[in-house]
Amino acid sequence: MTTLQITAKGQITLKKAVLEALGAKPGDKVDVEPALGGGVTLRPVRKTGSFADVYCRHSGSVSEPVSIEEMNEVIAAGWAGEL
Repeated sequence: MTTLQITAKGQITLKKAVLEALGAKPGDKVDVEPALGGGVTLRPVRKTGSFADVYCRHSGSVSEPVSIEEMNEVIAAGWAGEL
């Protein structure tokens, strides 16, 4: 268990181990919900997108053909929030 201190502004800083357990990185968002018994539940906000978002972002930016495997890698990275 990790103990965090509340600042005078009512803020806390999550420890690196907690962020890693959430799979959260700097700039990510986290949902905080009240839990039964007076606690809270933290959940990372997962990015969502559409095919149009990916297609329009990369439209015209490829100077040479790419393989299906390379396309699949880019798509997977996009859905995983790595791009």
